Amino acid sequence: MKIGITCYPTYGGSGAVATELGLGLARRGHEVHFISYAQPFRLTHFIDGVYFHEVEVNQYPLFEYPPYSLALAVTMHEVARREELDLLHVHYAIPHATAGWIARDMLRDGGRDVKLVTTLHGTDITLVGQDPSYWSITRFSIEKSDRLTAVSGWLRDRTHRDFECDRCAIDVIPNFVDPKIYDRERYRGLHRLARAGEKVVMHISNFRAVKRIPDLMEVFAQIQREISARLVLIGDGPERQRAEELAARLGISERVVFLGKFDSVAELLASADLFLLPSEQEAFGLVALEAQASGVPVVGSSGTGLDEVVEDGVTGYLHPVGSVDAMARSAISVLADGARWAEFSSAARKRAVEHFAADRIVPRYESLYHKVLGTADTSGISAA
Repeated sequence: MKIGITCYPTYGGSGAVATELGLGLARRGHEVHFISYAQPFRLTHFIDGVYFHEVEVNQYPLFEYPPYSLALAVTMHEVARREELDLLHVHYAIPHATAGWIARDMLRDGGRDVKLVTTLHGTDITLVGQDPSYWSITRFSIEKSDRLTAVSGWLRDRTHRDFECDRCAIDVIPNFVDPKIYDRERYRGLHRLARAGEKVVMHISNFRAVKRIPDLMEVFAQIQREISARLVLIGDGPERQRAEELAARLGISERVVFLGKFDSVAELLASADLFLLPSEQEAFGLVALEAQASGVPVVGSSGTGLDEVVEDGVTGYLHPVGSVDAMARSAISVLADGARWAEFSSAARKRAVEHFAADRIVPRYESLYHKVLGTADTSGISAA
């Protein structure tokens, strides 16, 4: 099978999952062509069967804003025609589903029936898609896709509700991890992110308002009053400066470490004792899954996609958004009890391996491709 994959190449869950999916498909014998404006950050080395095609956007004085969506559609069309692709799989609705629809219809005008699969990841539906400037084109683009997937049941339901597209059939295929990479034992003793005797509380995000950084800092402030701990923050974004100001105001600056962005976080997660994710919304929570795969219990927000990732009371604790005191109490209860922490850590790793390992999820995409193409599926795994 020849598959074209388009995603955002920068840091973020959608680009990470799309790239890992492409690499997994290539290992299973498929030919994968990444199409984007830059090489995906997880595409770090050569793998047989994987190709990258850069979208070039020319600058013309007439265009105040270069039309990337059109340049992307043209490149997708050219690559699909030249490489004889079977389908285009786009990740994140805008502008990728729109460009994919244009490219697919151009190909059909030329006599080639290339299918279009769109995977919804979260903010493409809950944030970007809700902007009045994009709502109608988002709805149009996902309805024109040959097949839709969402990374959680929570996101599927939000899509149906927010875009009034009850007739849209959406398959839920969750995000995934490679358990061999996110293995605590693999990196044991590699990094020391805290002083001897201190617990490491970790948070990884793009530091947007939806992550509720003030809640995060308040939870940690309560934790460190009871337990010797250090908060390690990974990533960057508009709320980082606010986080630094809050740390100073709460008197915890000496216990907070800002590491910035990293291509790979597996070795850092291996040093964590607890992962905090008090977000307003999480369509899935890939970092929470990566934490669990690393044997790190998670404390976060219920009523989001995290409900499908974290098993409350078993691999971590979930509380309603904004429940700072309850989150802090749960975090302290895990960190203060070595036996409980070990039990939660083991359960977290087990859940990640048994439910979200790449070798379980990638074949589900493979099965979906066969369905949309009408070809024989030998994987024996249903995509529904």
